Amino acid sequence: MTTPDSVVRSRTQGPVACITIDNPPVNALSSAVRAGLLAAVQAADADAAVQAILLVGEGANFIAGADIREFGQAPQPPSLPEVCNRIEASGKPVIAALRGAALGGGLEIALAAHYRIALGDLKAGLPEVQLGLMPGAGGTVRAPLLVGAPAALDLMLTGRHVKAKEALALGLVDRLADGDDALAAGLAYANELLAQAAPVRRTRDAQGMADRAAAQAAIDAARADVAKKSRGLFSPGKIVDAVQTALDQPVDEAIRREREAFMACIDSPQRAGLIHAFFAEREVAKVPEAKAAQPRPIERIGIVGGGTMGAGIAVSALDAGLPVVMVERDDASIARGRANVEKVYDGLIAKGRMSADAKSAVMARFTGSTSYEAFGDVDLVIEAVFEDIEVKKAVFAELDRVCKKGAVLATNTSYLDIDAIAASIPRAQDVIGLHFFSPANIMKLLEIVVPAKVAPDVVATAFALAKRLKKVPVRAGVCDGFIGNRILAVYRQAADYLMEDGASPYEIDAAVRAFGYPMGPFQVSDLAGGDIGWATRKRKAATRDPNARYVQIADRICERGWFGQKTGRGWYLYPQGARAGQEDPEVLAIVDAERERAGMAPRRFTPEEIMARYMAAMINEGANVVHQGIALRPLDVDVTFLYGYGFPRHRGGPMKYADTVGLPRILDDIRRFAKEDPLFWKPSPLLEKLVAEGKDFSSLNQPAKG
Repeated sequence: MTTPDSVVRSRTQGPVACITIDNPPVNALSSAVRAGLLAAVQAADADAAVQAILLVGEGANFIAGADIREFGQAPQPPSLPEVCNRIEASGKPVIAALRGAALGGGLEIALAAHYRIALGDLKAGLPEVQLGLMPGAGGTVRAPLLVGAPAALDLMLTGRHVKAKEALALGLVDRLADGDDALAAGLAYANELLAQAAPVRRTRDAQGMADRAAAQAAIDAARADVAKKSRGLFSPGKIVDAVQTALDQPVDEAIRREREAFMACIDSPQRAGLIHAFFAEREVAKVPEAKAAQPRPIERIGIVGGGTMGAGIAVSALDAGLPVVMVERDDASIARGRANVEKVYDGLIAKGRMSADAKSAVMARFTGSTSYEAFGDVDLVIEAVFEDIEVKKAVFAELDRVCKKGAVLATNTSYLDIDAIAASIPRAQDVIGLHFFSPANIMKLLEIVVPAKVAPDVVATAFALAKRLKKVPVRAGVCDGFIGNRILAVYRQAADYLMEDGASPYEIDAAVRAFGYPMGPFQVSDLAGGDIGWATRKRKAATRDPNARYVQIADRICERGWFGQKTGRGWYLYPQGARAGQEDPEVLAIVDAERERAGMAPRRFTPEEIMARYMAAMINEGANVVHQGIALRPLDVDVTFLYGYGFPRHRGGPMKYADTVGLPRILDDIRRFAKEDPLFWKPSPLLEKLVAEGKDFSSLNQPAKG
């Protein structure tokens, strides 16, 4: 019936037509797979000798969703809705045997089948929302009909994956099977159904939304939740609308309208931003050193320092199954370090997400010590002590003394010169920067900072460790602040200038939140602690350009001991330890006084004007970072800001956003702002070059050469 090299094969075993999807590596739904499935189902349905049809994936997955190689290309027939509708319309029972990934369109195929059996390794979900899309082949209709509106909305709005037992409990699948042979399990189930004379059971006839009032309540609750949490995202609202349509309209009409909404999502700029983020996250680990060298083995980790950062790094390593040795200066400090680690696990126990026995098993891999000698057999040490280069050099002298040959020596510094730290010991080739973001056990970003003398296999080791810790690694060169904090310093300065020029800190934060950030820069300062930025400003004071504009408002706030949430007030007031800040009239009075002292006549800024300056500063410095080779490509800047700084994912990152707006417009803005302050607003040479050549940042996102 089909050729052996076809991506869809069909053969009969007794009365069952076994249709196998074989499109390595994950059986993605390419146009060839869709065409093959449609033809095979039609042929089996027309074959008098066939009594049932079994759909199965070759290898470890059923179907992992759309073929990402076809993203951005003109759609080829047949469409996925056609395939799903034809499967559901079959006059013979169709059984889907699921193992591994049944995601997106893969799950929509399974929902169109009449019966579903799953193996224990099933990972089912409708994650389209994460790419700015929605299910577009009946998923918003069949899922709520099968499992009810509350469960279907949760699946589609979170994009989360469910495992086999939960899928059974929800009613996504009808039964579970042991083993790893989906074909055998599916055949056995198909023959059992035939023996029972089981009828064709179409999902369109399922009664998951028979209780209309309950379904409507779930839809209304989801709509309110989307309005509160989705910060301007397009596709979540479309998903809720589609489930409403599924409740109100006949199935065929609901599927037709779902496809219209899906196509609107395809055309949305948000989808382009989210697809860029998806690919950039995968591309970012492709660095020259990782291609040129094999990583060193890492079986045991050392950490210097048990404060918030050291403890967070320890939890990350423990969660990855690694033994951890922590060294602190005295018994009291190591006891605090251990307590900081245990506090994370105690929090999980309190939420019912971990058992006391599981915590004990994890903590059995944790060792605390007050002696550097404890690092004698570790493979990699991460230093997480106070941000002072002399303190760090002293730590590295001890590490050089005690660590075995070939151990990787890493610093977690946020700003300091790693070349200088490396040069302070004889084994500079083993020194690298691993800049974790706080809280280190939660934040996904890991800046891997590559000093001049480091060996390629040390860089490869850092990327391998990041993967093991489930972090998103970005390669950065050595400079003050690397990629993220260097760019942050510039756009934070732009925010200060806006404040002194007339926008209140609260107006600036509101504009940044409306753009899609979870928090504005002054809220972030209060969360991190204003004293951190103050210390940095004081450290840089001696080398600051005397001609450069310097806004002193933040210093006046810090001089009062107002450091943010931890002191009960900063830019905002936090009465009785509240997490959400209140606007503070005294802060506004300080701002007014500083404007007067600086001779500034305040003017009004619209939210759009605020964001034009904020983003121009971010993009321009991002261009400088790429131009100077601190970041390999614009996409590395994008990933840094998506995973470390709360940049709205649907905008793709600052460099992708710049491409969306148009680089000529960004450059025009910078030149206009430069009329007020030519020292701060210097166009990046890279930005000028790209505009002159009619190119954009994405033209530089080619794979790194190795």
